[in-house]
Amino acid sequence: MIEVRNLQKQFGAVVALQDVSFLAPDGAITGLLGANGAGKSTTLRTICGVLKPGRGEVRIDGDSLPDDPLVLQRRVGGLLDHVGLYSRLTPREIFTFSGRLHGIPWRRLRERVEEVIAFLGMQPVADRRTAGFSQGERMKTALGRALIHSPRNLLLDEPTNGLDVPSVRALRLLLHRTRDAGACIVFSSHVLEEVRVLCDRVVVLAQGRVVAEGTASELCKRAGVRTLEDAFVVFTGTAEVVSC
Repeated sequence: MIEVRNLQKQFGAVVALQDVSFLAPDGAITGLLGANGAGKSTTLRTICGVLKPGRGEVRIDGDSLPDDPLVLQRRVGGLLDHVGLYSRLTPREIFTFSGRLHGIPWRRLRERVEEVIAFLGMQPVADRRTAGFSQGERMKTALGRALIHSPRNLLLDEPTNGLDVPSVRALRLLLHRTRDAGACIVFSSHVLEEVRVLCDRVVVLAQGRVVAEGTASELCKRAGVRTLEDAFVVFTGTAEVVSC
């Protein structure tokens, strides 16, 4: 479970987050929905400790963020960027290296690497160097790196960018399986259809603020419209819509 309380973050004169608060429960995918620059990436990077908040608090499974980044990283898996893979290493080697960084004992790590490879369906490419991988294969490798230490909390920053339709469908299945295993997943996107299909709850961000949250149907009902797209427009004030 991830709880964000009154989070504020400023970069010089630019205010990126203003009193952002929401709860992402276990066993659910919580979507951060917003236009580019709304504060989605800043929120995720603050939760995983890459950025320090100006004010406010983040709690992971009921506890405040630990000062030791290694302790935090063992409780949270982050897919904040598909790049950053070692092009001369194979997925199996990358998963093994990441597992050792997380302190997984060798005997358990060998088992866990095979579990992740099977879970992601990566057997055909597990021993190929990642140089020359397709975007979908790179995404799966980055996701496996985030999952190797079995985190209860998973942060995903627009993971479908650049993916083709089969890869998006595969990712959707993997995330639903991870959610059904009890994980807390926070997923950011500016693509409304992704959020509608993937997420159990939606947090709408605009100009660094939370302007609405709830299920997609709750947001539509509250806005008095039929679609999540129209609800997004109502809450963010970006265009006119026709009310029901």
